[in-house]
Amino acid sequence: MQFKTPLLATCTFLVFCTFTAKAQDYTSDSIKYPFFKLDGVLKNKFEYATELGHHRFSVRNSRLGISGTITPLADYRAQVELSNEGKFQVLDLSGTLNLCEGLSLTLGQTSIPIFNSYTTHPGTMMFANRTFLAKYYAGTRDIGFLAKYTSDKLAIPVCAELGIFNGNVINDPVWNHKLSYAARLSFGTMKGFRSTVKIYGYPKNDNENYLLYGADVRYESDNWKAESEIMRRDDKINRADLTSGYIEGAYCIPLEGKLFKSIIPAARWDAIDRINDNKLDVHRITTGLGFGLTKKKFSSLLRINYEWYFVNHELDFLQDTQEMDANKLSVELVYMF
Repeated sequence: MQFKTPLLATCTFLVFCTFTAKAQDYTSDSIKYPFFKLDGVLKNKFEYATELGHHRFSVRNSRLGISGTITPLADYRAQVELSNEGKFQVLDLSGTLNLCEGLSLTLGQTSIPIFNSYTTHPGTMMFANRTFLAKYYAGTRDIGFLAKYTSDKLAIPVCAELGIFNGNVINDPVWNHKLSYAARLSFGTMKGFRSTVKIYGYPKNDNENYLLYGADVRYESDNWKAESEIMRRDDKINRADLTSGYIEGAYCIPLEGKLFKSIIPAARWDAIDRINDNKLDVHRITTGLGFGLTKKKFSSLLRINYEWYFVNHELDFLQDTQEMDANKLSVELVYMF
């Protein structure tokens, strides 16, 4: 019964938006700026911890989203997670004003400009599981205000983002005496070369106060892509600082099959470290093989991953269950629409 209520509310919301859109008078502006667009991601997953002999099935993600334009200069975005490991969540609820060419202001619940969406969004990740950096440092969304400016007038396209947020978690508009802030400067585009530098001040409460900063670089061509990132998280209260990084890549080989349109081998190394010695606390090697279901590269697919964990010092946030830092086989079916 707990699941039916949010599901019914979500379906009602999407139906209402659809009929509202159909009732509008379509002008030349609405043709140039689409009124609304539905999108979604579904990830069904099987995992087997080979050393422990434990296994499970899960619906890892089931997202529905709607985005569109109120006027040519006013956009909106709403997205819900029907089941994130069994939990319903509202992810995005924001409005954007496009003040002039390249400059936009967003107010509401939205992504924090610190993590790259292609390593956190379930439909664009190269692997079944996120990197240590993307999973254990901080949440990816908050409620606040974000200013964004992009320009392609220079030799390299540039994007600057600056935001202030509640500094708590999503769906919880708490009163706070200190806001969090985030800034990111990006160079390049998603096709070809791209690099960013970013910083995030995250004074969550009296017991948690972090400063995150890092940089990344990536390159994507028609059939392959490679990415690398390093980020530091300074703990201002408990001095339990973290450093994490990764390097990953994938290659898309086109096929002419009826079901599978491509085969995608991929590999990643990532690590996370808290202790200042000559050994990394935890690092991991992940290999994968994906089978693309559409002509669109790196999109909907059937994916097989295997993770090898190397643990020199146990980290508390990796000890919630014994499977978290155990070698694992993952098989998942990813749909993007």
